[in-house]
Amino acid sequence: MIYESGGGQNSAREMSLALGQNPSYINRIENGKALPSMQGFFSICEYLQITPGDFFNEDSEAPREVRELLEKIEMLTPEQRTLIRQVVEQFLGE
Repeated sequence: MIYESGGGQNSAREMSLALGQNPSYINRIENGKALPSMQGFFSICEYLQITPGDFFNEDSEAPREVRELLEKIEMLTPEQRTLIRQVVEQFLGE
């Protein structure tokens, strides 16, 4: 499997090594032969640049992008947020 981190796409082996684990670490997790520790889970999330909540969010195909967009929207004025909402509603045909 290929994983995306901030620096691009990496294989399970490359991810394992980047996490300071043996080369088969992620592959063993993928195949159900091992489970990460809680710290290992947090390290995986950090590597993938997602939150633990993003990891378990099955409703979103792009949780990182959605979170980043929401963070930027929160910095806007109320008037700007209204304009963004109107644009989104127009895209959705509402």
